[in-house]
Amino acid sequence: MKKMIMKIALAQLLLMSIVGSLWAQMGSTSPQDQPADNTKVNERDRSKDEPTADQQKENRSDMDVAKQIRQALVNDKSLSTYAHNVKVIVKDGTVTLKGPVRSDEEKRTVEAKAAEVAGGSDKVSSELQVAAKNGDKP
Repeated sequence: MKKMIMKIALAQLLLMSIVGSLWAQMGSTSPQDQPADNTKVNERDRSKDEPTADQQKENRSDMDVAKQIRQALVNDKSLSTYAHNVKVIVKDGTVTLKGPVRSDEEKRTVEAKAAEVAGGSDKVSSELQVAAKNGDKP
């Protein structure tokens, strides 16, 4: 019994070694090996005029609005992971939404949830973008 287990273990090691060698020869094309290219977004967010999360004040009212919007988005299971993860920035009662969503309908839903919490659509600035159909970011 021990000999059979040893043979199986050795066969698995040999197989893993062969697969690893082939993988290395072919060159890895996994997503982890390809750097994310957020250059344009990062350049945009460096502008002093662009609202970013670090500009959000830590006053109770802005933090509460951001929290309520975030909860509304996460609790809506019909929304995609993209929509669940949009950036919600609240500064002096004005909400800025940034990031990709999956569709125009989803964009409208996120904007409506933010407006409901913030007290009107005039208090929401949307910079949401609809992601391309092939899964790429906009």
